[in-house]
Amino acid sequence: MANRFVQKLEGLATLSAPDVAVLERVTASPRDYAAKQDMIREGDRPGPVFVVLDGWACRYKILPSGTRQIMAFLLPGDACDLHIGMLSEMDHSLQAITPARVALIPGEEMASMLDQHPRIANAMYKSQLIDEGTLRAWIVSMGRRSSIERVAHLMCELYLRSIAAIGTPEGEVALPISQIIFADALGMTPVHINRILRELREMGAMAFSRGSLRVIDPIKLVQIAGFDENYLHRRQRQQRAGLQA
Repeated sequence: MANRFVQKLEGLATLSAPDVAVLERVTASPRDYAAKQDMIREGDRPGPVFVVLDGWACRYKILPSGTRQIMAFLLPGDACDLHIGMLSEMDHSLQAITPARVALIPGEEMASMLDQHPRIANAMYKSQLIDEGTLRAWIVSMGRRSSIERVAHLMCELYLRSIAAIGTPEGEVALPISQIIFADALGMTPVHINRILRELREMGAMAFSRGSLRVIDPIKLVQIAGFDENYLHRRQRQQRAGLQA
């Protein structure tokens, strides 16, 4: 199976053979998590850096009312919290959405790798900046986009991220996310999400069913969302892929 973590970082920096070898070594003994299983919880002592090799995961917080807010989706190749060990406790939780295979890299080993392999450090820092850009896009959605714009925007994002992470053909991608999970990510009710998804289907923009997203009219979906993919920095990865071809 391809190492999605290595593939992602190779799209962000030129890695040497020793760089690839050390990345494969530190991710060689992943742990399997069941769907809905927490990898770490809010209040826990931070430990290793989590790297998703297969499956989907999310960051979330539970409010005093018992409701949940999802703050990010993690796809194959994504790593999180490079320097989380500097904090005394977690301020959010990480959970597997689907069965997931996750590498746990001890903080000391991650710090040593970044120090001794500057190309890896460069790629990891770029990846973290993209994550921060994605979070800013989510904040804008929650604060200023209408319900239909918010749903369409997230669908555009996950569509492109899924293609980049898994290499699925364009047109239809697997999104193993329930309407309840979408509701937790978008600050809406599942009933409202269902209504918006039906509206987008009736408009001929996209169709979401049984964990599969089919983009019917990409231009229409982008126009509805007001989507600009700049924050995902895909152009840089595509340029690098062209140079490596």
